Amino acid sequence: MPAARFFLLRGWALLTALAAAASLLLQFALLMRDVGASLSLGVASLRFFSYFTILSNLAVCLGCAWLCSGRALRPTVAATLALCIGVTGMIYLLALQGLWQPTGLQWWADVGLHYVVPLLYLAGWTGLLPHGGLRWHALGAVLLVPLGYLAWAMLTTSWLGSAPYPFLDVQQIGARAFGLNVLRVGGVFVLGWTLLWAMDGWRRR
Repeated sequence: MPAARFFLLRGWALLTALAAAASLLLQFALLMRDVGASLSLGVASLRFFSYFTILSNLAVCLGCAWLCSGRALRPTVAATLALCIGVTGMIYLLALQGLWQPTGLQWWADVGLHYVVPLLYLAGWTGLLPHGGLRWHALGAVLLVPLGYLAWAMLTTSWLGSAPYPFLDVQQIGARAFGLNVLRVGGVFVLGWTLLWAMDGWRRR
């Protein structure tokens, strides 16, 4: 790898990791400020980590920190991070942003987690990371990520008494709507992986 490209890659990874870390820390501090008086640290932390947004940003932060250390990410791992953080931004943009109007520091955390980090990582994945190693059939293994999250979300819902997202609140929307929402989100993951696979092949050429 040419020296200029190596330093550009490291710079992008560092910037993305710092943006994700800052957004995560700010969001946790705001959560503790808002609910810390009524919830224990353990319960508040469980609520924090019940959100896919938090987990996907954390994964990107760790992945980019790994790149900053001079090591490489496997193509499927790098693309899975792109898929998860891309789905985070897309679902928030299309389904969730209209449900509230954050202000002040919450606005900064919101923008960082849902827009800045997704755009930074997707731009770097497209333009800086190596391409040509993705296989579409890896989708089967990749889909274990949203399935695992669904199980985790249902578990935390039973512990906390509230779902992390309204479209996963089976008590409020009913089993049929819940099932349809799960299928829709699954479809977004399949479509997203197909687009990344096509982009990987185009970048290889």
